[in-house]
Amino acid sequence: MSESIRYADRIYSVLFLCSANAARSIMAEAILNSDGALKYRAYSAGVDPSGTVHPMAIKELERRGYSTKGLTSKNISEFAGPKAPDMDMIFTFCDRSHGEAMVTWPGHPATSIWTVTDPTATHSSDKAKEEAFAHTCDMIKERISALVNN
Repeated sequence: MSESIRYADRIYSVLFLCSANAARSIMAEAILNSDGALKYRAYSAGVDPSGTVHPMAIKELERRGYSTKGLTSKNISEFAGPKAPDMDMIFTFCDRSHGEAMVTWPGHPATSIWTVTDPTATHSSDKAKEEAFAHTCDMIKERISALVNN
């Protein structure tokens, strides 16, 4: 094992929240579980989950080499009960330009809002949709890289 690999004293639980839990939060969950696997365990949920992961989110993650196994659209209530993992960090996605409300998680000091455009809101050509998903994934990857390398 390389000495440059440093294991965390503990694994931090991170919850990514958005409206539908179909694209942004799903991408964040997959990316952090891969790129931050030595230090973080990521989950995702939505306040009004779509019930399915958007196929273009899956396609973009797989194009970048991320595992999509086990990714599902979940309701936020799954993480509010007594059997849910204790979250150390909560990140919410919102896009106010498309009328999305911020998702809040009261009582947790380590929270942040990541305003990232929802790629599912793109209603034009397939090429434009693919570009929207790629751009969104780039933005999420950049923020997760900053978290993991901090």
